[in-house]
Amino acid sequence: MDFSSKLLENAVEEIAYLPGIGKRTALRLALHLLNQPVERTTDLAQALVNLKTEIKHCEKCNNISDSKICEICANPNRNHTLVCVVEDIRDVMAIENTNQYKGVYHILGGKISPIDGIGPNQLEIASLVEKVSNGSVDELIFALSSTMEGDTTNFYIYNQIKEFNITTSTIARGISVGDELEFADQVSLGRSIVDRVPFQNSLKN
Repeated sequence: MDFSSKLLENAVEEIAYLPGIGKRTALRLALHLLNQPVERTTDLAQALVNLKTEIKHCEKCNNISDSKICEICANPNRNHTLVCVVEDIRDVMAIENTNQYKGVYHILGGKISPIDGIGPNQLEIASLVEKVSNGSVDELIFALSSTMEGDTTNFYIYNQIKEFNITTSTIARGISVGDELEFADQVSLGRSIVDRVPFQNSLKN
C-alpha cells in the first residue's frame, strides 16, 4: 500500500495494531480522523491516554474502575457473599447486561492454558482462594467459557477451595460448548446464570 504522506502511513500502522483492524480499515479510519475538526481528534487521543494512565483495577474483584473499588463492589444492594468467577471484564459486561445477576464478581484475567504458557500463577486465583478461605463467600459461580481451558480452570479452582464449606455452581449449559461468554445472547446467558447447577454435577458430564 503506497502512501503519499509518511504521517498518514504512521497513523495507519498504529491503528492497524488494533485487533480486527486491517490496513484498509485503518486507512479509512485515519482519513476519517483527518477530516474531523482537530478538537475531535485531540479529544480521542486524550481519552486513550487517560484510559491507559488513569484506569484502575478494583482491589476486591479486579474489574476496571475509575476508583480503588468498582461500582459493583461498592454497591450495598449487591449480594457480596455470591461471587461469580469470570475470565475478564467483557464477561462482567455480558452478565450485567442480562439484569439477572445481583452478586459480585472475581475476574481471573484469563484461563489456564499451558500451550500459551498461562498457568495458575499468572491468574488471580490465589486472591480468590484467600477470599473464600476468610469466610466471606457463601457461593462461588463458575462462569468461564465452555472450552477445554475454561473447564480446566474451573476444575483447578474447585480443587483449591473444595475443603471450604461453600456452595459451588456453574452456569447452565445453555451456553454452547466452545462458546465465549461475551458472544452469547443475553437471554441464554441470563438463563444460564439463573439456572446454574452445582459444580460437582458438571464433573459427571
